Amino acid sequence: MGQRKNENLNYHIKRATAPIIIDGDIDAAWMLTETAGNFNMVLPMDTSKALVKTEVRMSFDNDQLYLIAICYRKPNQSYMVESLKRDFAFGKNDNFLLFMDPFDDQTNGFSFGSNAAGAQWDGIMYDGGKVDLNWDNKWSSAVKNYSDKWIWEAAIPFKTIRYKNGIRTWGINFSRLDITMAEKSSWAPVPRQFPTATLAYSGQLVWDEAPPEAGTNISVIPYLLSSGSKNYTANTKTAFKKEVGVEAKVGITSSLNLDLTINPDFSQVEVDRQVTNLDRFELFFPERRQFFLENGDQFSNFGYASIRPFFSRRIGLNAPIQFGARLSGKLNKDWRMGLMNMQTGENTISKTEAQNYTVFALQRRVFARSNIGLLVVNRDQLLTGKKDPSLVTNPFNRNIGIEYNLASANNLWTGKAVLLKSFSKNTSKEDWVHAANIQYSSKKWLFSWQQEYVGKNFTAEVGYVPRKDFIKLTPGITKTFFSKNKKLTSHSLKLSSYNYYTDKLRLTDNTTFMAYTLALRNQATFTQWVAYDYVKLLQPFDPTNFNKDTLARGSKHSWNATGTEFVSKPQQLFTYGFSTRFGGYYQNGSRSFVSIEMGYRFQPFVSASVNASYNHISIQSPWNKTTFWLVGPRIDVTFTNTLFFTTFVQYNNQQKNINLNTRFQWRYRPASDLYIVYTDNYFPAPFNVKNRALVLKFNYWWNL
Repeated sequence: MGQRKNENLNYHIKRATAPIIIDGDIDAAWMLTETAGNFNMVLPMDTSKALVKTEVRMSFDNDQLYLIAICYRKPNQSYMVESLKRDFAFGKNDNFLLFMDPFDDQTNGFSFGSNAAGAQWDGIMYDGGKVDLNWDNKWSSAVKNYSDKWIWEAAIPFKTIRYKNGIRTWGINFSRLDITMAEKSSWAPVPRQFPTATLAYSGQLVWDEAPPEAGTNISVIPYLLSSGSKNYTANTKTAFKKEVGVEAKVGITSSLNLDLTINPDFSQVEVDRQVTNLDRFELFFPERRQFFLENGDQFSNFGYASIRPFFSRRIGLNAPIQFGARLSGKLNKDWRMGLMNMQTGENTISKTEAQNYTVFALQRRVFARSNIGLLVVNRDQLLTGKKDPSLVTNPFNRNIGIEYNLASANNLWTGKAVLLKSFSKNTSKEDWVHAANIQYSSKKWLFSWQQEYVGKNFTAEVGYVPRKDFIKLTPGITKTFFSKNKKLTSHSLKLSSYNYYTDKLRLTDNTTFMAYTLALRNQATFTQWVAYDYVKLLQPFDPTNFNKDTLARGSKHSWNATGTEFVSKPQQLFTYGFSTRFGGYYQNGSRSFVSIEMGYRFQPFVSASVNASYNHISIQSPWNKTTFWLVGPRIDVTFTNTLFFTTFVQYNNQQKNINLNTRFQWRYRPASDLYIVYTDNYFPAPFNVKNRALVLKFNYWWNL
């Protein structure tokens, strides 16, 4: 096994000598703990100590892990935050984050933190340095501001996190972002090309005694729901619904968890952000439902972004979920597993039969930070046409795959190799996938290579594989130049090429892309790019996706385009960004695209923003000129860090829809919420209601 790069940087944690009150004050008990200070600058440069001073202390008792972070700043310097919204955008908030690796495997862990106004951040860590902020659990924190510093104090129950009993050395790092000073720093030094969450560069948390055993760890989370909805288009009566459901979390061991759900409801989940779709293939929208997220990376990250054998949003898409169970976690330092089974009922409206879904994942760590993984995905149709034989088109679909994930000890080399096979009724041969990539990331150079093959009969009904029957080759290279200019941190040049071939190695798609990026000291960025595109259509395609005529199969198209991207500095109340694209399009046409995002913060309670994009497509008859507008104003009002109000409107003239979504959330105690959600959909012209819904939902997190 490889050694941790910063294993000589240790923080010794001791048991608290007196009660610790979570209020943002430095209690007497903190005076007897060790201090972690002397932070290292990560950005704009990683060759010196941090200019902004940060001190961290930790302790524990039988039930909780405690942390206090003292974040100094210039006297009377005001903080910069978006709002008190939970799981804030990292780069737009003065913040402090904890990254914790309880298994000391440099791959998986937990993250907790806060912005300078007290908004909480929590997430589960995977792939050695990524954080899934959809994970939510029970813990508490407080922030207090002073003229020369802000203090964050937190208590994290041992029952909230997963760890192996008896392990007395954990990986740990602390990250600080002061956007007014444009400085990111960390306790354990991290090379600037990597995020501070990179567990390969964490230091060590050394326990003077083994962490307490979590003991009996059972949580029950029941919910009550009442809703009313009306479909004005179909002119049906208002449908009223009352539902009861429950979730349970059972700690089988301190590192292995069983999640159970009966009649789950996800009506409080924020609706997807709409996009103008000019793509030939299905778009991807991420999972937002809490039940599927903890340790979900074992299932959802298997494969590649466009080759996913498992995509949890397929479950419950057309039919209600009746119940489900998931066993997931660590077996020991080297082995990790996940087993999930979900049962859906039938849907008489869409004529969908009841389905059962089973997913099994097993992962074995090898070398320093690499691992080998196995995934099995199975969907079975339960009734197999006993009620209506015409519904049985494919009674089952199965996928089995194995992959190797490479991550070197210093994180310079990363990569993956994956092999998949599908099993469906009446299909055989050419139902394989094999793909691999390798990437080298130094401070000045980034080299990458990726290759993919997806057979024409490969079928992943519970996955996301929008395109089949191709070979894809993707080389890329980026060179970064560091600057001594006081206003410029670095500038970089990127060249990449995306190439799709038939199985006879005949080119069908090519995008060759070159981009030049300026990274300014104030954290603003500007990119200018140029690209060449070539497409040979394998299926008829409407280039506007607007129910017009289609271009013929086999027709060839090529064009050039250029564009820009800009994001303003985050250390101001008014922030903005824009992106543009001008150039050719299908059938010797042209396409112009402009997107603008603007935001204003009324600190710390209100964040207002608007996103607007405009597409203008000009092609010969019958398409002629087509314009698409997509506008999305949004207001987040955070009365406190437990009381939230969000409302946003999405106008999409490609979909001929205006969507209004309003959500009120009161977190009346940790991980327990009251939601009121109101949704409207309208026709833009004439301005008539399509459908309307109001939902009231109450849940309670109860630890047994």
